[in-house]
Amino acid sequence: MRMLVRLVLGLFVLKAVVASPRFARQVELDTYDSANYDVDLENLNLENQDIYEDYEDGLTIDDPQIEIGTLAPPDYNYPVPEASLEEEEEEEEEEEELPLKPQLIPQGSGGSGVLMGPNTQKEEELLPTTPTTPQEGTGGTEGSVSSGLPEEPEEPEVDWRGMPTCLLCTCLGSSVYCDDLKLDSVPPLPKETTHFYARYNRITKINKSDFASMNKLKRIDVTANQISSIDDAAFLGLPALAELVIRENHVSQLPALPSTMTLIDASHNNIGSKNIHKEAFKDMTGLLYLYLTDNHIDYIPVPLPDSLRSLHLQRNNIQMMHEDTFCNLKDFNYIRNALEDIRLDGNPINLSRTPQAYVCLPRIPIGDLI
Repeated sequence: MRMLVRLVLGLFVLKAVVASPRFARQVELDTYDSANYDVDLENLNLENQDIYEDYEDGLTIDDPQIEIGTLAPPDYNYPVPEASLEEEEEEEEEEEELPLKPQLIPQGSGGSGVLMGPNTQKEEELLPTTPTTPQEGTGGTEGSVSSGLPEEPEEPEVDWRGMPTCLLCTCLGSSVYCDDLKLDSVPPLPKETTHFYARYNRITKINKSDFASMNKLKRIDVTANQISSIDDAAFLGLPALAELVIRENHVSQLPALPSTMTLIDASHNNIGSKNIHKEAFKDMTGLLYLYLTDNHIDYIPVPLPDSLRSLHLQRNNIQMMHEDTFCNLKDFNYIRNALEDIRLDGNPINLSRTPQAYVCLPRIPIGDLI
């Protein structure tokens, strides 16, 4: 608004300056050219003298000359229209009269779930708060104080009993994946299952009936459970079983296995030499990998099939080895080309004491030589 007033005043001043006689006379003097106009300046001054007499009569040397149409000082405050002041006052009154909006206090945050206005909010502050009951495992009332961060809800316990296995687990073709589901036993499997995975659960025992009539089952992997007991005949009725992985459990006895095995991994358990059946691997003509790392075995379980490629017995209690453990001393032409990976490191045995035990091997076993 102030800019508009200043612009109007400026237009009036400019119009007044242009219309003044002094400005017109100055223009005439500036545009005078003696070469183009032959004018007698003395006669011209006499003719124009009468025009300016009225203007110059009121001027003196001592009095300051005041020009018409000068601009106002920059610090001049222009009056503000009354309408704008009234509008501002009305807006302030409206802001003061706005009522407080009611707030809904959710039950989860300590409220009762009711609408609270300005008066009820004050009353709510005066009411005593109800102490919270400590949850089990939180360590008393001190542990129940909120830290300001959202608490992660605990995972609900899944009661899978009676639930179809392929609804509880993931079934892809003939493979069933039941990893990390907090299972405490083996669920019933479809008859067409060939590969079963139940890693990272809470299974404590494997019964004979868990895999009954599973004629197509080829692989069982129950890594990282809490298995301490396996029925000795739990796997004998599986004609197609080739791979068994029971590592990272609490198994103390290796169960009887069918002759179709190609991989046995029972590492990180509590198996001792007395808990392995005599000649347990003799008839497994297709066995390729035998892993018994981190157990309590004190001798190498012989005889081992010629098909064996890898034997891992690290960190056991093996203290001695016979010269015929791997080789046939009666046949000097006998060579075990398949067995290229033997790990005996971490055992209290000196491999340099039985050099004849490795003559038929393509590589010397890994272990202490001193």
